Formats: sequence, structure tokens, C-alpha cells
Amino acid sequence: MSSAESTGTETGAPPGLADSARALADGRTTSTRLVTEALARIEASQGTLNAFRHLRATAALAEAAEADRRLDAGERLPLLGVPIAVKDDTDVAGLPTHFGCAGELPVATADSESVRRLRAAGAVIVGKTNSCELGQWPFTEGRAFGATRNPWNTGHTPGGSSGGSAAAVAAGLVPAALGSDGAGSVRIPAAWTHLVGIKPQRGRISVHPHRDAFQGLTVNGPLARTVADAALLLDAVAGAHPDDHHRPPPVQASAAARRDPGRLRIALAWRPPFTLTGTAPHPHVRRAVTEIAEALARLGHHVEEARPRYGLIGLAFVPRATAGIAELAALHPQPALLDPRTRSALRTGTRLGGRVVRAARERELRQHRRIGALFHPARGRAGSGFDVLLTPTTALPPPPIGRFDGLSAWRTDVAITEACPYAWPWNVLGWPGINVPAGFTPGGLPVGAQLLGPSRSEERLISLAAQLEADRRWHEHRPPAVSGAAARP
Repeated sequence: MSSAESTGTETGAPPGLADSARALADGRTTSTRLVTEALARIEASQGTLNAFRHLRATAALAEAAEADRRLDAGERLPLLGVPIAVKDDTDVAGLPTHFGCAGELPVATADSESVRRLRAAGAVIVGKTNSCELGQWPFTEGRAFGATRNPWNTGHTPGGSSGGSAAAVAAGLVPAALGSDGAGSVRIPAAWTHLVGIKPQRGRISVHPHRDAFQGLTVNGPLARTVADAALLLDAVAGAHPDDHHRPPPVQASAAARRDPGRLRIALAWRPPFTLTGTAPHPHVRRAVTEIAEALARLGHHVEEARPRYGLIGLAFVPRATAGIAELAALHPQPALLDPRTRSALRTGTRLGGRVVRAARERELRQHRRIGALFHPARGRAGSGFDVLLTPTTALPPPPIGRFDGLSAWRTDVAITEACPYAWPWNVLGWPGINVPAGFTPGGLPVGAQLLGPSRSEERLISLAAQLEADRRWHEHRPPAVSGAAARP
């Protein structure tokens, strides 16, 4: 089934991020109206989609009224008065940061740096979206909040761990949202909800008050329906806090979205890094990603199958990931409320901390050289000199809600590795990547492809994604629940 056959169109749909900002600046709408409508959509959908953990209804409406006063006075900022959501691993002053956990946690006394920058750009934070517990899994379910559901089919997960943000944007509840990506947690839900999701270079968006989230694996990133909207949000939140360890030079994402990428050499890789699962892409995923590769070739790019030299990169990922979980889990005031799989990860991460994590991080430079050889031409060496790497974002379409219920920690890890083996290496490397919508299964479930690049290559990836969007026009298609039909149970 093609995307045109499986989805609705733009008619009557809520505006996107850039459209909302323009309408506010031009006086064609008000922030109070946009925020009121967003809150109404959220509340109406909460019993079905369950995208939000916390709403800021009273505060958001007060901030919208203030934004209207500033707009009337002639003030202009990139996102002044636009409603935005953030993931519940992000501190918003006055709200607890549960990060998917149950229990009573204290409210944050200050905004995270990314939220501070959103406010400085004029955005109105309407609420915090659901995440699985400590961001560990590519599904957004947990005893603390239930299950967040996919707007394309509510019997399936929107992915995770930024599943609440993805569901909110895909359903049109908000025009864009911030997520975080420690092993694909922006790109995976973007793939499974038909969105653009950008995992930026490590340090591009501050993770403060964390200095080095999840041992350097986790970055914040935007989720939106269009490349231009994702780029606008990236520009608004990018930048370092004075205490940040990673400080890449700035990029101009929105300008890149308007720029032709030129003719590029694109490597298409089907084989994921070595795991014990022997994962291969599902036939529906392979077909959709093949169509993306064919579109890129038709647009004038050279596309060639290649095989990145991943090596045993998982040996560097596992200690860093589990140590990151252990560091956060150890801070929970009621550890007995944590999922048994989280407590297992806490024990593993504690054992693998210290010297093992330091050794894993010390391998990163060698991994940069080995995998980065794909992007650097070398005389007499085939399979090098590419500009971009194209892979599936996930190996499987979105799993059903409850697929991972009752599994042990080990069986959960095996199952999620089978579903999502492609995204996490770029977290180890700290390099940028973008999920682009690739199409739909015959049953109408979205799947995605990821465009991956070397260090600090966001602008090239954004330009390429924008060119592909203009050709594929994925933004014209919305879930049935948004376009007027009921979501399938």
C-alpha cells in the first residue's frame, strides 16, 4: 500500500511549527488560540493515545496571553507563542521529571538548558510527554502511566523512548516536540509514526543539568512532520550551557533545509552491526527503504550498497548504556517501584562501571577511524568516499502494544535488538542522523529510513532530507484519527 493509499491529507489539519510561527507573526492567529486548541486536542486524545505525563494548562495559557501581548507590541522571536511539548526526561521548573518512573519525585527547581532556550525563542511549553522507564526501550509502556499508543493504529506502539513526543506530533496535538536519543529514541519513534526525527551531533543541544548523559550516548533532538519544522526547532534549542563538555561549532539548520544538497555518494547498508540475533530487515521494511534508495538515485545521487566496518561496537555500547541507567536508577527515592528489568540493568551497570566504562569510552576514537573510513576516500579501497549512509531505521514495523510484557531483562534485550539493530551505533560515535518516513506496510503501519553522516554533518543530512521530502511529499499524509477516520483498535 502506498502512502497515498493508506493515509489522509492535510485538509483541516492543525498547522505545523513554521506555519504556526508565521501565522502568529502575521497576526492571523493568536497564541491563546493555538495553545487552547492544543490543550483541547491533548485532553480529548489522552484516553486513547496517552501521549502526555504532565500538562501545564494554567501556566501555558498565562504564557500564551503574555506572548500575545508581546506580539501585539511588535516583538518577534522564532517561536514566539507557539505551543511545544518536551519529553519527560527534561526538567521543566515546577514539574517533576519522572522519566517514565512511578513514585513521588520532587519538582524541578529550574528549567533544563534546552527548555531555557525554547522559552528564549518564545515557545509555550504545554506539557511533558511519556517515556518508558529511564528511556531504555523502543516502546512507551510502563506501570507508572500505562501505554502510549500509535496514532496510525492504536493497537501498536509509537516506539520509544520518545514515544509520547512522537505520538503527540503525529496526531497533530502539537506542531513539534523535543525528544532524546540514546540508542535511537528519537529516530525509532519517528520511523514508526511517519515523522522526521533528528539525532544531532553530541553536544549540539545541551543536556544540562546532565554533563554527559548516559555516558555520552544521549542527545536531545526534534520530532516534527517536516524537515523545515525539525530544522527550525533544532535552531531554536541548539547551543551549549557553560558547564557542557561537548561544544561543536554552530550550524544553520533552517538555511540547510532550503539548500540543494548537490550530488552525493550514498552508501546503502542492509547489514546491521553484529548481534547474536541474526537480524535482517522485514520484507516490508526492505521494500520501503529500497524505494527511498531508488528516489535518491532518481534525484541524481550515486547510491551503492556498502558494508560499514562496525566491528564489535556493541562491546562499547552495553557498558555505557547500562552504567547510564544505573546512575539514574540509583537516584530514585523508591527503587522498589522500578521495573524488575530496570533493577537488573542497575545491577549490570554497577558491575560494568568504572574501568569497564572508561575502556569502552576510550575505544571511541578507534571506532571513529574504522567506521569513518566509509566517508573518507582511500586509493585502491572500494566502499569508501561516501557522503551519507542510508540504512533502515528499524528492522521491524511497529510491534503491538504489550509485545514486551512479562519478558525477562534478557529476553527484552533480545527482542528489542531484533526490532531495532540499526540506530544505536551512531550514539556510540556521537554523530548525527535523521529518520525520514519511508512508507507504510500493507496494513498501514509506518516505517522509516535513516540518513547517517560523519561528525558535524547535520547540514548535509538536513539538505538531503529536505530534497527527499519535496519529492516524496510524506508531510501530506496524516493518521486516520487526524484526517477524520477513527484509529483502528
